[in-house]
Amino acid sequence: MTFLPTLKQLQYLTALHIHGHFGRAADACFVTQSTLSAGLRELESLLGVQLVERNRRVVRFSPLGEQVVAKAYEVLREADALASLTRAAGTPLAGPLRLGVIPTIAPYLLPRALPAVRAAYPELKLYLREDMSQAACEALARGTLDVVLLALPWDCGAVDMMELFTDPFFLVFHPGDMIDPPPTVAPDSIDDSHLLLLEDGHCLKDQALAVCGRPELRADPTARGTSLVTLVQMVAGRLGQTLLPKLALDAGIIDGTGLIARPLAGGAARTVALVWRQGSPRAAEFRLLGAVLQAAMDGAVDRPDAPAMVPANHGESVG
Repeated sequence: MTFLPTLKQLQYLTALHIHGHFGRAADACFVTQSTLSAGLRELESLLGVQLVERNRRVVRFSPLGEQVVAKAYEVLREADALASLTRAAGTPLAGPLRLGVIPTIAPYLLPRALPAVRAAYPELKLYLREDMSQAACEALARGTLDVVLLALPWDCGAVDMMELFTDPFFLVFHPGDMIDPPPTVAPDSIDDSHLLLLEDGHCLKDQALAVCGRPELRADPTARGTSLVTLVQMVAGRLGQTLLPKLALDAGIIDGTGLIARPLAGGAARTVALVWRQGSPRAAEFRLLGAVLQAAMDGAVDRPDAPAMVPANHGESVG
């Protein structure tokens, strides 16, 4: 008889790979550090190889350990798909759902959307994780997230998606920096020597420049914000001007600052979308979630007229 690794052992292994620390990995698995360590030792004994090099300062996977953990992610994804298959056949959007959201969407959309989600699907247990687009897409591919709410254009790998709404960009500036501002601002008139953008790693920076037709613009590298709120404070301090999405403006991000926002000519906008792994048996559920988010954006608070549940192998076109 061949003795196979357990799913629990593979969960311990992938948690250690993600967190790089035994204590944090144990916390993520809701077990003690000694339990996680013992489970990993049993896995190594079962396989007859050492997967992880251990010392007090660093956790390092061996080359073979990296190959094993890559397979472990695949096995856990398939196991999760197996469980999702039965959940999708029952009550839609009931039970746990792990949603990743990028920082330029989460604080501006979720406060208005989550009450509608709770009202529409009270049995849903939503676990939220805020992260950059690249990290969220990697977590989706690993199977540690079920669905991600992000902004396009962005290459998230082998995914299906539902486009929810367009989010136009505005130029935001101090009234003292532009006398008699026009009703709309031409992207080619933006002065990059005074342009403030988010630091590297935030997809909104590249998206804003791309959809404005000005990918060559380069913001001041010595004055970059870590968040949209920081950018607003920098503009209020007359350090420059910035580009903000309408979603943040509607949430009141510049209220009380005296700053002025003008739309960009040409309709420059990003697209907010839900993305999930191709072939997910929960695709129809994710579309139901997307319908609630769309209704929340339209100001609805009651359960929307959601599309009927369909088998997992139907209705899988990319939005």
